[in-house]
Amino acid sequence: MLAIVIVSWNVKDLLRRCLTAVKASLAASDLTAEIIVVDNDSHDGTPAMVRSEFPDVQVIEAGANLGFTAGNNLALRRLLQRPDGGPEFVLLLNPDTEPVADAIPQLVAFLQSHPAAIAVGPRLLYNDGSLQSSRRRFPTLLTMVWESTPWERLWPQNPWVRHYHCADRPDDRVQRVGWLVGAALLVRTAAIRQAGLLDERFFMYSEELEWQWRLQWRQPAPPPPTHARREKVEVESQIWYLPEAVVIHHEGKSSEQMPVGRHCHFQQSRLLLARMWYGWPLTLLLRRLIWLGYQYELSIETLKLALGHRPALRRQRIATYKQVLAALHDFDPVHPLR
Repeated sequence: MLAIVIVSWNVKDLLRRCLTAVKASLAASDLTAEIIVVDNDSHDGTPAMVRSEFPDVQVIEAGANLGFTAGNNLALRRLLQRPDGGPEFVLLLNPDTEPVADAIPQLVAFLQSHPAAIAVGPRLLYNDGSLQSSRRRFPTLLTMVWESTPWERLWPQNPWVRHYHCADRPDDRVQRVGWLVGAALLVRTAAIRQAGLLDERFFMYSEELEWQWRLQWRQPAPPPPTHARREKVEVESQIWYLPEAVVIHHEGKSSEQMPVGRHCHFQQSRLLLARMWYGWPLTLLLRRLIWLGYQYELSIETLKLALGHRPALRRQRIATYKQVLAALHDFDPVHPLR
């Protein structure tokens, strides 16, 4: 009935906690699941740990760091190609998460009791118990300029980000959403067959956004978002947020191992998505605006270094921003960064 797919890279201790929490969550009901860990060529002994401490968990060794998207697809293909048709539901779960109590059975029960629903996700919490934003509407070009870019730090409460993050809705109610942050996402397998797998042009970041747009339309090549189509999804969405199910998310523990790559992958994935949805001319404009944002940050860090303020931190940030600026300049919309 249920398969749980976890893609892991050099987070052995967090993965151990994740698997322990998964098993405890499943034990809260009579629900059974097959658990698959895809190891993206970790060098911390992850495969050996899983085989020794969790012998019933399947391990797929990718042999290289395939990224979040291709790592998940590696497991999804195996599940979908099985003679028995595969499981009814697939839970994509980050290795830095910990389902709380019966979170997983609650998610499964929701899809079972709502046959039209195609996906559901939990309330995400940080380790200190505070809320982690996970509900999203589909972005506009202005969202892409103002959210998770240097410009957002200048105007953090700008209206485009607030709308994108569903800040106008209470976070303690069951509700339809455009899409959900993919740290913990339960999807109906039939919908995956209709929409296709994750797009492997996205190494990481934006892949779950693009995928959930396809899931909403239940087809592999839906029309791109327009105002009218976003409004239609707003009313008719079958992707749901279930706050009664809670998952702790130690955010970014894999990506923080490569801070420059995190910035580069995030912004290049955003540009790839913009090119797919809005065309190359508007993507060039977006790239220029994001580039100017990082150039502004570089100027501020350079000034602070000249004033002698925390020089080691300033040099680190200057080096990061220079590499991000170079990556933005070299962005190839057909063959994005790997």
